[in-house]
Amino acid sequence: MFVLVEMTDTVRIPPWQFERKLNESIAEELNKKLANKVVYNVGLCICLYDITKLEDSYIFPGDGASHTKVHFRYVVFHPFLDEILIGQIKSCSQDGVHVSLGFFDDIVIPPESLQQPAKFDEAEQVWVWEYETEEGAHDLYMDTGEEIRFRVVDETFVDTSPTGPSSAEASTSNATEEVQKKEAPYTLVGSISEPGLGLLSWWTNS
Repeated sequence: MFVLVEMTDTVRIPPWQFERKLNESIAEELNKKLANKVVYNVGLCICLYDITKLEDSYIFPGDGASHTKVHFRYVVFHPFLDEILIGQIKSCSQDGVHVSLGFFDDIVIPPESLQQPAKFDEAEQVWVWEYETEEGAHDLYMDTGEEIRFRVVDETFVDTSPTGPSSAEASTSNATEEVQKKEAPYTLVGSISEPGLGLLSWWTNS
């Protein structure tokens, strides 16, 4: 679920922080810049693990701050494919079941990846597994707040960095589209279409 990623960055330390230890100032600046941010094709940055190397610091003309190239390792949330995770159901919609891990909410289990047969209850706004038994079908509801075990089957990274418009017309049309649709930079796709996966209560209650 969590991995250590080696990174390199040039960190700017303002003059009023020169009285502090360099490592402390750099660690604080790196966490300000990266913590709780998604790095494209890397994952969700959590916190600094350690600093492996500090290169020479430079002060450039017109800027009293120091600039130091830093090699460091960062703790990143990036589950591997087929990893089993446990989260909580955040909501349900026609698009599937939306799951949260507490610190990460962009997880969706599409309808085709639910236990089958499944149906969406429009009145309750929940997905229902129509579990077949000898006595007939039993409706097992996927209620909001329930703990759910799922398998990571896919991931999507979206480059959300700003880009300049090619023309004035494109600028106005893109602006309206961006207001209507704001994509998450990092999304996980899950599946519960196998025995043992799904709500924990399905498999723990007798």
